[in-house]
Amino acid sequence: MRASSDRILTTHVGSLPRPDDLIEANRSREAGEPGDEAAFQAKLRGAVGDVAERQRTLGIDVAGDGEFGKSMEHRVNFGAWMSYAYHRLGGLDLGGPDMHDLAPRRSGPGQLVLTSFADRRDRARFAAAYADPESGVSTGPRPTRGPVCVGPIRYVGGDAIRADIANCKAALEAVGIAEGFMTSIAPGSTTRMGNAYYKTDEEFLFAVADAMRDEYRAIVEAGLILQLDDPALATNWDMINPEPTVEDYRKFATMQVAALNHAIRGLPRDRIRFHLCWGSWHGPHTTDIPLRDIVDVMLTINAGAYSFEAGNVRHQHEWKVWQEVKLPGDTLLLPGVVSHATNVVEHPELVAERIMRFANVVGRERVIASTDCGLGGRIHPDIAWAKLDALVQGAALASRQLWG
Repeated sequence: MRASSDRILTTHVGSLPRPDDLIEANRSREAGEPGDEAAFQAKLRGAVGDVAERQRTLGIDVAGDGEFGKSMEHRVNFGAWMSYAYHRLGGLDLGGPDMHDLAPRRSGPGQLVLTSFADRRDRARFAAAYADPESGVSTGPRPTRGPVCVGPIRYVGGDAIRADIANCKAALEAVGIAEGFMTSIAPGSTTRMGNAYYKTDEEFLFAVADAMRDEYRAIVEAGLILQLDDPALATNWDMINPEPTVEDYRKFATMQVAALNHAIRGLPRDRIRFHLCWGSWHGPHTTDIPLRDIVDVMLTINAGAYSFEAGNVRHQHEWKVWQEVKLPGDTLLLPGVVSHATNVVEHPELVAERIMRFANVVGRERVIASTDCGLGGRIHPDIAWAKLDALVQGAALASRQLWG
């Protein structure tokens, strides 16, 4: 994994704006409408090639495929990073219960369970805002039915991940980008689906970890950097009612980390980066758990780099946490310096200031400038690309200050 040896490198979290014709092709395909599969794959390859070229033109150093292989059926979509995995895991009934019919679940001391998405504490507190379509507070279109595990979990996405890898590598090679990454969902963020097969939540979690290991290994063995997406490490806090103690939650999260480390056992740490966020939905986020309460749990994950929100105004102040955290000597930080949570495009000088905060605390070589979360499906495409341009310009400003 490259480090910022002579300037601040740039990357992003994964999702980039899909072209409208690819979104429409995905919609038709997911609906089961007749179509030419070869033509779809050609369209997908072309779109990945185009997004790689756009990243190169902007100056993104560590680039990806925009997550284009993860089907997105609407221009605004907050869930493609997660829902793609349901089609790559065997043992699921994708036509599970109506999500609106799920009853809230209540936790007790030492007995934490996740409640329904609609019962999140942030959503309950700001129910009027979430219900107002003109407020701008939104989680985007969500499926009405959720998957349920009804049999042994196994990985059945071999063809899909091989195609994603081939498209990504070919596109990056064609435009001359030396280092690329690909995202994959972590086990803890996958198991929000229902479980009607495994006896315990722990057994279910580790079964998913064993299955998703196939995807993780394929990405690493292909020479790409594996990015593990795991917002659940932070966002599960808001899905536990009533609010638990921090101690109980840390125990709950530690099991999630144990499953992830089980899934990546033996894979080279320096080819893995971990992404933490507090969810990409546009909302108040007043019930987010502070980074300080989970940062040491996150750092037990066997990854060589950690990506996290640092531009979001709810978490921007938390750069100070890294003044107290001792990092292993070869660990890299990928702080978000532009945010998916606002349509305002950050000024490059602000981006540089955000980068400098981290560089002055952990060392310039350990910082790669990134985004808070995926930009595709969260904000208008023109704004998303403008934010990446601001990121690159800000990194250049910071580099001049840091290296002279």
